Amino acid sequence: MLELRNVVKTFGKNVRAVDDVSLDLPAGVVGLIGHNGAGKTTLMQMIATIARPTSGQILFDGVDIVKKPEAMRTRLGFLPQDFGVYPNLSALEFMQYFAALKGVRDPARIRRLLEVVNLHDHAHRQAAGFSGGMKRRLGIAQALLNDPDVLIVDEPTAGLDPEERLRFRHLLSEIGFRKLVIVSTHIVSDIENMAGRLAIMNQGRLVACDTPDSFVQRARNQVWSVTVAPEDYEALRKQVQVLQAQRHADGIMLRIAHPSSPLAGAVPAEPTLEEALMTQRYAVRDNAELAA
Repeated sequence: MLELRNVVKTFGKNVRAVDDVSLDLPAGVVGLIGHNGAGKTTLMQMIATIARPTSGQILFDGVDIVKKPEAMRTRLGFLPQDFGVYPNLSALEFMQYFAALKGVRDPARIRRLLEVVNLHDHAHRQAAGFSGGMKRRLGIAQALLNDPDVLIVDEPTAGLDPEERLRFRHLLSEIGFRKLVIVSTHIVSDIENMAGRLAIMNQGRLVACDTPDSFVQRARNQVWSVTVAPEDYEALRKQVQVLQAQRHADGIMLRIAHPSSPLAGAVPAEPTLEEALMTQRYAVRDNAELAA
């Protein structure tokens, strides 16, 4: 469905925000993972045709959307991380305005989407008075107006309460049954039960793309559990990558990322997806330090 071939985005003379990324994405939910500045937002902006790559190709159903951006724009839903509302419009008027821009002429669809994001009772309130979470939900609704074939959402659950996050994760999972959904997030729990693939970026490069189960499988025998005395903790955490520390009556229970047993008494622990991704991140960082 979507192909990225050697995509590069350069700012100035030497800053490569996206560095030679190649990726094939069929329908389904893809989680885009990486620290701030890893290049995730720049990559999504190029897919959404908001920014142009310096070099490389982005193909959607075989069409180069760099040369023909309308091939993507008519089939795209996009929710950026910073989403604003027009202060004088109600939620309903806001949706009607975006529906007109997108050529959507079905008033019933607007009402259905406001129900989906739990804003139907606030349809006639001015959106400027909404909480951050309510504005986020309105942004989600507008992104779905044109029933997009590709949905790109950047930090979609920021500001949502747990119930709303659960509802939205379920919605994205259902959309991903038949369409491509690209989700950028720092919250692993938002994607671990809905993403079929995870793409990890670091310093503009794509360093791994695989299924959640494969990342967990790869991290087995690299996550360790051990309990240490409180007085030994500070020195130990300077020597190894501590994933989790929890105080107990008999000491401090640690979960540690390490390619082999980090100290006497450590036993292998079944990694969570979050720990598996952190293990991957540490491996990338260590390899970069060795190369330097």
